[in-house]
Amino acid sequence: MPVAKVKCLLILVFLCPANFFSQVNDDKIRSQVLQRNIVGKEYTFGQWSEKGGTETHLRYLGKVITGSGTYKILNSTWIWGLSHRATNRILVFDHDNKYLGNYYVTTDMDLPAELRKGFLIFKNTDRDCDSKIVTKIDMKNGIPAQFFRKCRADSGDIYSFSRIN
Repeated sequence: MPVAKVKCLLILVFLCPANFFSQVNDDKIRSQVLQRNIVGKEYTFGQWSEKGGTETHLRYLGKVITGSGTYKILNSTWIWGLSHRATNRILVFDHDNKYLGNYYVTTDMDLPAELRKGFLIFKNTDRDCDSKIVTKIDMKNGIPAQFFRKCRADSGDIYSFSRIN
């Protein structure tokens, strides 16, 4: 192998972050969880560390049948970066496990606790919120464009659905 090619290869190996080579395939792991079809079980893929790497937590909440189709719901927490940042989403799939889009939520405490009788159930576990308040979002009429998740009396957050085209 010519010296120039060896130098290029060495530069690539040392300049690329370690987690570049250890990225978890999101489509593959989401598909695995959906195919297992176990409601409430959390799966962890990858392992975050201060040296690099990412970690994904997925929990299948179940499915809801509507007039416009069947939807499957997953909670997703992706942990990444040196500061242990997290990206939290409610993922929505169709009956064929095709990804339709997501609701980006602020923290993992904003993710729904369960899907029961067509309603996403949100419990307030954040100490700044009223733990007696439970938010129920009706999914039986389809995917809401946005919803309000209560924290205290009339305060809370509005989350919008981001559709993948």
